[in-house]
Amino acid sequence: MAAMITVPSYSPSIWVRMCHALPRLDLSMQMRDNIFAPDSWEYQQTLLILSSLSAIALVISLLVVLSFLIHYCCCHRGDRSEGSEEEDDDEDGSTGHGYSGKKGRGICCVTWVAVAAVTLCCVAIGIGFYGNSEANDGMYQLTSSLLTANYTLASIDLLISDTITGLQLSVSGPLTSMEEMFSGSKPFLVSTRNCRRLSENVINLLSSISLARSSVEAGIGNDSSVSGASITPLTPVPPSVVPTVVPTSSLLPNPFTPGWAANTLMVNEDYRWLSYVLLLLLDLIVCLFILLGLAKQARWLLILMTVLAWLALFLSWGSLGLETATVVALSDFCSEPNMFVLNSTQITTGTSSDVLDYYLTCSRSMSSPFQQLLTQSQRALSSIHTHLSSLDRNALPQFPKAEKSLREVQQILNTTEGNFHQLVALLNCRGLNKDYIDSLKGLCYDGMEGLLYLSLYSFLSGLAFTAILCSLPGAWRSFPSESEEYDDSDSESEDPFTSHQDSKRFLQWQPWL
Repeated sequence: MAAMITVPSYSPSIWVRMCHALPRLDLSMQMRDNIFAPDSWEYQQTLLILSSLSAIALVISLLVVLSFLIHYCCCHRGDRSEGSEEEDDDEDGSTGHGYSGKKGRGICCVTWVAVAAVTLCCVAIGIGFYGNSEANDGMYQLTSSLLTANYTLASIDLLISDTITGLQLSVSGPLTSMEEMFSGSKPFLVSTRNCRRLSENVINLLSSISLARSSVEAGIGNDSSVSGASITPLTPVPPSVVPTVVPTSSLLPNPFTPGWAANTLMVNEDYRWLSYVLLLLLDLIVCLFILLGLAKQARWLLILMTVLAWLALFLSWGSLGLETATVVALSDFCSEPNMFVLNSTQITTGTSSDVLDYYLTCSRSMSSPFQQLLTQSQRALSSIHTHLSSLDRNALPQFPKAEKSLREVQQILNTTEGNFHQLVALLNCRGLNKDYIDSLKGLCYDGMEGLLYLSLYSFLSGLAFTAILCSLPGAWRSFPSESEEYDDSDSESEDPFTSHQDSKRFLQWQPWL
């Protein structure tokens, strides 16, 4: 297990280490370790405790808003009584709908608080759009790496299946015909039977690779027939089509493949990205219409935006809880990814730990677990080629009718050797290990950074909407009612001196008169 902790070319970021170092408490307020175990109820309790911090913040926000509403309701009557005493002073120092004195300063303060809260909300929205884009980029890199790895696995299975199928056809077809033709010549018959035996041995060796077993467990050197081997031919397609490798073992259900994981992640990521875009647009619309309502002094518009601000407040703190749990769980995974991948893959697929260790770490000091299989297969193919060359030189002059069967076997052997060289290159750890590291970097670098920005957005938007809900009631209460606007318009129209004095001041201001 110790060798599975570190990954070459990958190191956890500082954000991963900081979030991984957070203390963990379960529901009984006992300390727990921070090992990533999503199926463990104790680990899930620690995430619930961390998510509950946003619920506490939501309760505090509700108490603050409620206290401000109580303050406005209780002080409303006092403002009415004071307004009747200061009515004469306010009329002397104001014209139209302006305000002065203590009341005017209070209205100005409330309005500027609302504007500042809306500005903070707009800043949070910008951070949210950036974080959503970063998280989407990380998930795209993760799914692309999974699809590439799945394409490699599908190509390996295809090469193995084509090679085994070709060798089986050579054993059942031309080699059988050659045995019948060489039945009267013992040396040629022995060479033909050696080709059959070596072909069956190669089939057994390659079948063990397709079943994802190590070289020792595969039964190397077994000369029995491979009629019971379960080989599923696969045709690899471009990674963009989301191929899914069909498992050859009954222990592994069909969904547990890199292609299935990539397809599932892409669908979920599309829904997540769209949900955040809609949430950000909702916040942006609320902020813009609040500014419009303050500028136009439209009380009905502010009341409608207040209702939507309540909805945005709950969504902001709720998303913060989900993001907190996701960030902490992701930091636990990214701190030691190989340990979780090793344990989960062994449980679901039964793959040998040596094979997983080879592909996940890809250390130069490690040899391939398939090296013995490949070496024996290469020697067997070379021996078949030697026997066929000997038959070509010695048997064809005596048995010219065997030329067609011999040429078919040689053609199959050439195709098998070409597939074998490609298989050796694909079984090397560098390709799959690169895909694994790229997926880790996409998830733990860009994905982690995007989630942190989204958490900051949720926190700032929660604070902004709390301040908005505290200031909007005071703002719309200070707006003049329809009756006041009607009385002011009537008083201005009935005053015969107002228009004359305004026109006289306008004429005196003109420099050319």
